[in-house]
Amino acid sequence: MADTQDGGHGIDVVPNEHMGIARYLATRLSTLKPPMNKVSNPFSALVLLNKQQWLFVIIAFLGWTWDAFDFFTLSLTTTDVAKTFHKTIPQVSWGITLVLMLRSVGAIIFGIAADRWNRKWPFVMNMLLFIVLELGAGFSQTWKQFLATRALYGIAMGGLYGNVAATALEDCPIEARGIVSGLLQQGYAFGYLLATAFARGLVNTTSHGWRPFYWFAACPPVFLIIFRLCLPETQSFTMRKALREGNGNVTANFLSEGKVALKRHWLLLIYLVLLMAGMNFMSHGSQDLYPTMLKAQLGFSANAVTVTQVVANLGALTGGILCGWSSQILGRRFTLIIISIVGGVLLYPYSFVNTEAVIAAAFFEQFCVQGAWGIIPIHLMELSPASIRIFVVGTSYQLGNLVSSASSTIESTIGQRFPLSPVSDGSQRYDYGKVICIFMGCVYAYVIIVTFFGPEKLGRQFDLANDNEELVETGQFDPEKGAAMHREHLE
Repeated sequence: MADTQDGGHGIDVVPNEHMGIARYLATRLSTLKPPMNKVSNPFSALVLLNKQQWLFVIIAFLGWTWDAFDFFTLSLTTTDVAKTFHKTIPQVSWGITLVLMLRSVGAIIFGIAADRWNRKWPFVMNMLLFIVLELGAGFSQTWKQFLATRALYGIAMGGLYGNVAATALEDCPIEARGIVSGLLQQGYAFGYLLATAFARGLVNTTSHGWRPFYWFAACPPVFLIIFRLCLPETQSFTMRKALREGNGNVTANFLSEGKVALKRHWLLLIYLVLLMAGMNFMSHGSQDLYPTMLKAQLGFSANAVTVTQVVANLGALTGGILCGWSSQILGRRFTLIIISIVGGVLLYPYSFVNTEAVIAAAFFEQFCVQGAWGIIPIHLMELSPASIRIFVVGTSYQLGNLVSSASSTIESTIGQRFPLSPVSDGSQRYDYGKVICIFMGCVYAYVIIVTFFGPEKLGRQFDLANDNEELVETGQFDPEKGAAMHREHLE
C-alpha cells in the first residue's frame, strides 16, 4: 500500500509522478480499510484546544451559521415570495439557483484575497455584504430587484466557506480535527434550524408578510464583524506570511507558489469539484424543496412544518458531529461511504411517509446527510495545497455548488409531471416526494463511487516544517528556518 506516515496517522498518497494511475486505482480498496487510529473521546479531544483556537472555531461556526441562515431565507419563504411577485414556485426557485451559480465567483475572489493578504478582512467584507444585500432583498419592490440582490448575495456567500474552514482548522490539534470539522460544518444545519424557527415568528406575522425575516437576517452580522476584528490571524497563516515577506516580493512569491500548486495538483482539483458536486446535490436535493413538499403536498400546517424542520436539523447537528469525530478513527473515505449507504436506505420513509411520523425519518435522513458533510471541511483542508488552501477549499466547494445549482429547480419542475388531486381550495399538488427519493438515490450512488476512487490525507500536518511542497519548489523554503518557526509556534 502506497502510504507514508505523518503525525502517527496514515496518509493515502494522491496519484502523482511517483505513482501511476493504474497503481493508484489498484490501491483504492486496500486504502479504504479503517486505520482505527486511537483518538480521544469527543470531549477529551475538544479539551485539547486552547483559548485562541476555541475563539477561531466559534467565529468560524457563527459565520457559517449565518451564511446558511441567509441562504435559507428564500427556501423558507418560496411560496410567500411567489405570491408577492406573482410568480410560480419553479420561477422563484431560480432565486436559489442564482445564489448557487454565483457562489463560485465569490470563492475565487475572496479565496485569493485570503490566501494572499489575510483571513480577517475578507471575512469582514463578506459580513458587510450580507447586511446590505439582505436589507436590499427585504425592501425589493419588483421581481427583478429581488433576483438582483439574491444574485449578488451568491457572490458574497461564496467567499466564506474556505475562510471559515481554514480559520477553524489550521491551528487545530490533529486529534481534535474530526470533531471540530463536524462542529464547524453543523453551522450550516444550525443556521437552517435558526432560520426555520425565526421564519415561524417573523413570516406572515405582521402586515409586511415575509419581509421582516430578511430585515432581521441583516442584524447579527454586525456583531460577527466586531468579534472577528478582535481576533488575530491563525498561527499557520502568520508563519507562511512571514516567510513570504522574508523572501522579498510577497505578491510574486504568492503567485509562484500558486502556479506550482495548480501545475502539480490540477487533477486533484478536478476530483474535489466532482466530489463537492455530489455533496451539494445531496444537501440541496434533500433540503431545499422539502418544506414545500411538507406544506403543498402533505398539507402540513405551519407549526407541523416548523417542528419537522427543527427535528430534522437536530438530527443533522448530531450526525455531523458524530461522523466528523468517527472519521478521525475510521478514515474520511470509509466513514463517508458508510453514512451515504445508510442515508440511501432511509430515503423511502423520508419522502413517502405522509403523516407526522415522517418527523422521525427526517431526523435520521438529515443525520446521514449532515453526517457526510461533517467530514468535508477537514477532508478538503487535508487534501488542498498549502499555499492556496482557502482558494482550493472554497472554489472546489462552490464549483460543486455551481454544478448542483439547479437542484431545486429540477426537482420542482419534474415534480409538476406528477400531479396529485387538488386540495379543497383548488390549489394544485404535486408528488415532490417521489422526485426527491429518486433524485437522492442517484446522488448517494454517485457520492459513494466518487469517494471510493478518491484520495485521502488523514492526519496531514499544516505547519511549515511538514507542509512546504510549493515553497521548496519555488526556492523560498529554508528547512532550518522553517523548523525554527515551527518550534516557536509549538512553544
